[in-house]
Amino acid sequence: MARRLIDISAPLQNDVAADPPGLGPKIEYIDHQQSLAQILPFFPGLKKEDLPDGQGWAVERVVLSTHNGTHLDAPWHYHPTMNEGERAWTIDEVPLEWCFQPGVKLDFRSFPDGYVATASDVEAELNRIGHELKPLEIVVVNTSAGAKYGRPDYVASGCGMGAEATLYLLERGVRVTGIDGWSWDAPFVHTARRYAETHDASIIWEGHKAGRHIGYCHIEKLHNLEALPSAGFTVACFPAKIERASAGWTRAVAIIES
Repeated sequence: MARRLIDISAPLQNDVAADPPGLGPKIEYIDHQQSLAQILPFFPGLKKEDLPDGQGWAVERVVLSTHNGTHLDAPWHYHPTMNEGERAWTIDEVPLEWCFQPGVKLDFRSFPDGYVATASDVEAELNRIGHELKPLEIVVVNTSAGAKYGRPDYVASGCGMGAEATLYLLERGVRVTGIDGWSWDAPFVHTARRYAETHDASIIWEGHKAGRHIGYCHIEKLHNLEALPSAGFTVACFPAKIERASAGWTRAVAIIES
């Protein structure tokens, strides 16, 4: 049996429009010569010329949020409680079983930027692809934002998943979802316009806040979802184990056996 691995993660990069202004990562690259000032003091008497080709090591210093790059959000990110009152889990408490499960892709690329997907939209797409959800399947959502990663309009692009759509998935046993946009919810710029018109605070972060009722995780800033079939693949998205954190970076991968 042949196995194909598809990288569905976006890289951490400097100066890429993958987050709102001021919220991106900062990566300092130290090359094999610049690192000599770190190495030589460890070994008194050592000279640069004593090392193979006079070269040291390469290392990077990174300043970032747990929500930079492709990452898995924990229930703690959304609210202090989940499951109608239980303390919400942090990323180091998320069951590993949630993070390695069969995947299902919903193709929502046709929805306009800022659209809030509903339960009916999810049901219609599942009917189109002929799939019935099973507990613990990982559902990923391919939006128009995926093709815009790194462009100035990326953060404001794509549809989002509303509370109704999110609960539709969670009530059927899904515990990890994912999206190729900046957020599981509709981009803030569009939600802000709706809020200015309605002053209805329930629309703010409504997909995330569904985790108050049923605890779940979602992956944000997925990449390359266009390469996936609608079903028949497995998703691996184990997060970095950061104590008491609201999220952890993940090298999300889709695995196709054929």
